[in-house]
Amino acid sequence: MPKLDSPQPFVTVDVVLLTLKGEELQTALVLRDREPQAGAWTLPGGWVHPGEDQDALDAAVRILRTKAGLKSPYLEQLHTFSGAHRDSRGWSVSIVYYALIPQSLADGTPSARLKWAPVEQVRALPFDHLAMLEMALSRVRSKTLYSSLPVHLMPETFSLSELQHVYEALLGAPLDKRSFRRRIDELGVVEEVKGAFASPGAHRPAQLYRVKRHAVGALALAQSNLGVKP
Repeated sequence: MPKLDSPQPFVTVDVVLLTLKGEELQTALVLRDREPQAGAWTLPGGWVHPGEDQDALDAAVRILRTKAGLKSPYLEQLHTFSGAHRDSRGWSVSIVYYALIPQSLADGTPSARLKWAPVEQVRALPFDHLAMLEMALSRVRSKTLYSSLPVHLMPETFSLSELQHVYEALLGAPLDKRSFRRRIDELGVVEEVKGAFASPGAHRPAQLYRVKRHAVGALALAQSNLGVKP
């Protein structure tokens, strides 16, 4: 960790950690225990540890483990924020990642120093963390249009209708069922769980699926139309 009066920039890593609870996309916030902004809720973040972290991704993984007690199934670098005025301690660089986790993992992270907040209700954050959150939301919604990204929000098993519902929640628009299922087939990231069906209700029990082992922590891209309805 550099001296705060050092002319050299200091480097941190911040993580925008997202989950979907019901139809609400939520972000993890942690309570700062030191100045600046002691007592404020911020994105999970921390210093890069040169003697411990092999790279920025290592630092992001460590921060998620120590601040949220989990390992994200999907973690991607978002952007680098830097400048002389983003932190009162001096010229700083923050390498920002975003991560997606299913609600079951989010519910397993109870802590007095970590909370989940609906992204639509987050109006202000210390430093430039609100800009980080807004950029992450834009990236997630953009990638939802052409990739398998939302599968990382899913529980261990799920129906295709449930997966479509998650895509629709992220996009804020209904999708054509036939086009959506063609897209999922093209992506090739989910597989049937043999003999497993959703509990029967008013309709025929739905086949359950899971993310393929090779796709955990990965991202698949597609070229076909997702079928967003006007």
